[in-house]
Amino acid sequence: MRTILSRMTSRLILLGLVLIALVAGVQPQKGRDVKALSSTSTQEAARASYVLTAGEGEVIRRKGNTVTVKVDPKTGSPGMVVGTQALEAGVGIPVHMHEHEDEVLFIHGGRGVAVLGGQKKDVGQGDTVFIPKGVWHGVESRGEAIDLLWMVTPPGLEGFFRETGVPRGAPPKVLTPAQLEDIGRKHGVRFKH
Repeated sequence: MRTILSRMTSRLILLGLVLIALVAGVQPQKGRDVKALSSTSTQEAARASYVLTAGEGEVIRRKGNTVTVKVDPKTGSPGMVVGTQALEAGVGIPVHMHEHEDEVLFIHGGRGVAVLGGQKKDVGQGDTVFIPKGVWHGVESRGEAIDLLWMVTPPGLEGFFRETGVPRGAPPKVLTPAQLEDIGRKHGVRFKH
């Protein structure tokens, strides 16, 4: 029963964060007039809506992992980016931080260790990790594959993935630490040494 409640709580938190990000993405900016949605703009929003199957999205292959961007500004979301990341067995996510984005990780499969601001916590299927901007974080592998769902708001991280990866079928890029640092700086990602 405790496991079921824990999973339900994790999913409710994730849903709440997604809704907050969606609402934050449509908040009026200072000095702009807010107008009610007309039926035409509601129809336009419905046309921009979409459903992707498990295998759909922009696949970006990186050394040791595959990122699939599901939702981003290119596909109609001005306020957030959502994707999946499949980490191969033994591969983690190096400790880094985002200067501008809050991030949520939902562990869809596998087990590992979340590193948050110097603290470590075991995580596994059904767990949710929230990382505010400016917090050093990463994921350590325990030797098994890990599947993640991630959400970042505001958008920006997808540019980092695109620049450090390649489309499906191409061999992964081999980047030096200096190249990775330079690309990271362009996208507000800092790596801890």
